[in-house]
Amino acid sequence: MKKAFCLLTISVALSMSVSAQNKPRLNHIALYVMDLKKSTSFYSNVVGLDTIPEPFHDGRHTWFSVGTHSHLHIISGAKEKTPHDKNTHLCFSVLSINEFIANLKKHGVEYENWAGEKNAVTNRVDGVKQLYFKDPDGYWIEINDDNK
Repeated sequence: MKKAFCLLTISVALSMSVSAQNKPRLNHIALYVMDLKKSTSFYSNVVGLDTIPEPFHDGRHTWFSVGTHSHLHIISGAKEKTPHDKNTHLCFSVLSINEFIANLKKHGVEYENWAGEKNAVTNRVDGVKQLYFKDPDGYWIEINDDNK
């Protein structure tokens, strides 16, 4: 009886593990931009992302690491900026909102809280601090200190 129970337990654990491995996971997000050089500089210097090798080598792509096995792809070729609602945004967590704000100011990037108040930070009900700003093509970015 003990052997049967152990085998059943192992079987259930293995099937749960296989099932979890088969779940979709984020691979990449792609943004279509007007000026690749400007956007690459922005995501490197302002946001602080690291570039990674990209396979195309065609001068139209920059890839950034945004997590384990997850990337941000910047692709040039957009003909114009398009409007983007703040509800559609990329979000990155940092250790220090204040240090990030200092970097935004250093690069002359304006930021706001969720309500749109300039140079302000939102304090969420769960204690997380967040701010929002736009990249050169008008895509919204949230930065928060949610490091749980």
